[in-house]
Amino acid sequence: MDAARAACDDALRRLTDARPDRLVVIGPAEPPARGTHPQGARGSLRGYGVDLEVSLGKGDAPDAHPLPSSLTVGAWLLTRTDWTAAPVEGLGVGEPLSRERCEDVGGQLAGSAERVALLVMGDGTNCRTLKAPGYFDERAAAFDSQAARALENADAGGLLALDEELAYELGASGRACWQVLAGAATGGATGSRNESRTGSRNEGGLEGRLLYDDAPYGVGYLVACWG
Repeated sequence: MDAARAACDDALRRLTDARPDRLVVIGPAEPPARGTHPQGARGSLRGYGVDLEVSLGKGDAPDAHPLPSSLTVGAWLLTRTDWTAAPVEGLGVGEPLSRERCEDVGGQLAGSAERVALLVMGDGTNCRTLKAPGYFDERAAAFDSQAARALENADAGGLLALDEELAYELGASGRACWQVLAGAATGGATGSRNESRTGSRNEGGLEGRLLYDDAPYGVGYLVACWG
């Protein structure tokens, strides 16, 4: 996983350089961890055999719900860069959230401050190989490729076009979170689509960079930056 970690560190450096007014870490979550998490909320990976506890940004919020694993990993990535560029909060997103609702949530986040940054967590499919958590599904590679192209081209329309039911069947936990990102990029305009030009800058002026695309352990991992 060295290459994946290096790509994540690169993405965080770019996020720091953007100098946002607010950072929201978004990741898939199950009840009761869905919804907002304040700065200082804590999460642990001890349930996965890793003796690690981290907080979301600086400070402590002892009364907050524990972070879901997705936001815990996001918080850990922030600690690797000693994040101090902006206040931080988390948003746990439920996998069943519809495309339209994801788009609306993203639009609301985008309008919450002058310069909002999103750190979006979430895996691709979990059935790329026979030993993958979801076993092997021949549709998985194509789904991940579609998501990778959209992320590489900062193509919000491409993310919104990801099929919700297929994503669920393939265990792609990042689907809803990616579509929240798309809603933020388009201002939450329902049904909006950004057609990507040749290259990585789309007609909305966003530039995308795909920093990592692989399937260790049979799970699709993607790291990208938009700006």
